[in-house]
Amino acid sequence: MKNLDHSFKGSSAHGDIKKGEGKGGIEALLNEELGRLEARLGLNRGYRVLWMPGIEKGISGEVRGNTIFIYEADRDKALGTLRHELIDHLITSRLVKPLVDLINILVKAKGRKYTGRRRGS
Repeated sequence: MKNLDHSFKGSSAHGDIKKGEGKGGIEALLNEELGRLEARLGLNRGYRVLWMPGIEKGISGEVRGNTIFIYEADRDKALGTLRHELIDHLITSRLVKPLVDLINILVKAKGRKYTGRRRGS
């Protein structure tokens, strides 16, 4: 995995946007950060960010398909949530899901083996 130290720290490019600035400014900032993260991680998946600060879902953000929804109103929290959601999604889709799929295949094969023994007995 590539070094992400600089991606996860706020940069001076973010300094001009203050908490409470309009939706377009923060959403543009989030998409800019997403582009930086995708470049650093070597991703070409066409993710996009939708910033929806007024929606109360009890969560800070989520990924659905290739869209990362951010619900945090604060700029810095929204940036942190974007980073978290992208990394969490990558870990889940690249590591966890394939392992769960493999386990399900093995369980299904084992089930057929036991079912065959019971019928053949």
